[in-house]
Amino acid sequence: MITEMNRKIISISSKRQLTIPGAFFAKLGFGDKAECIIRDNELVIRPARIESKGEFAEEILSDLIREGYSGQELLEEFKVRQSKVRPAIKKMIDDAHRMATGELESMSYDDVFGGEK
Repeated sequence: MITEMNRKIISISSKRQLTIPGAFFAKLGFGDKAECIIRDNELVIRPARIESKGEFAEEILSDLIREGYSGQELLEEFKVRQSKVRPAIKKMIDDAHRMATGELESMSYDDVFGGEK
């Protein structure tokens, strides 16, 4: 339900910029990035969830150790591989959406995962 407490009319500058009201900014936990989403006939602006939260960390470390990495080299390669997780997941989600809407042909397991089973 929309109330006076969670609704505010804001101005949009000539450069298409807007300012998020301070109370909204604090309550929602915004940092220095925002994510914009079109949903139905609305623009949703919410705190960006860009930074990695450790997805697949154990699996990545296990693979790196098995591959012979250790010490500083292990740490550097872990950072490289960890940084690729979110973009890969985003691409899979985007591709799934495009397949669901008919913009992209369906893909097989091998197409998605490179033949690993």
